[in-house]
Amino acid sequence: MTTPLVLINLALKKTGVIGVGQTALAEDVNDAFTELNMMLSQWNRKRWLIYHLLDLAIVSTAAISYSVGSGGDINTPRPDRLEFAYYRQLQSQTPPNQVDFPLQILESREDYSRIRLKELQAISQYVFYDAGFPLGYVYPWPVLPANEYELHIGVKAQLSQFATLADDFDFPPEYELAIVYNLCARLRPSYQLPPDPSITALALDALNTIRNANAQVPRLRMPSNLIRPALYNIFSDQNY
Repeated sequence: MTTPLVLINLALKKTGVIGVGQTALAEDVNDAFTELNMMLSQWNRKRWLIYHLLDLAIVSTAAISYSVGSGGDINTPRPDRLEFAYYRQLQSQTPPNQVDFPLQILESREDYSRIRLKELQAISQYVFYDAGFPLGYVYPWPVLPANEYELHIGVKAQLSQFATLADDFDFPPEYELAIVYNLCARLRPSYQLPPDPSITALALDALNTIRNANAQVPRLRMPSNLIRPALYNIFSDQNY
């Protein structure tokens, strides 16, 4: 069974800190365990290292914003950004025939601040996410009327940090080597060891395997205001 302790011992062996048949010192294991969880925290912010997106929802309450994070209105680990967003019409619609409407994501506070009437209640067109800490806040605009709509946001699932050295490894199998070799590369400076080209190459190869497995490229779409109306061709008598 794979556990953090197994991965750490492999990383310490491959980086040359311990040899075959040797046992790592408790201090070395604990430091590596801390480094492992810190590495996973960084991986959680990289879309191509995340194998799944979560679709989270909240029924509108006519609030100007909803908190997102542990214990928030949308109770989930705090995301760093939105990957997609839409709202679902609840009134006059019977499941499973409820209609969804995509929302455009405003990527910055500067864009949201340019909206003049921020508390306008109507059908939402945009959404802004303020990645505060410990709670973020999502701002649909215009504000959705209470109980008539359901706001949906898409966020990256979290690679769970390990609580103990004996925790089960609950990741897709391709993450094992990626964790081992990238942990090797991160541990070497702690022992004043220079970079090892073979470890660096194996770490990159393992990450590229995950990148290829997780790659999801959305279809290219042009902004609606850039699409020209149909043009008439006088030679073919057709519109293009």
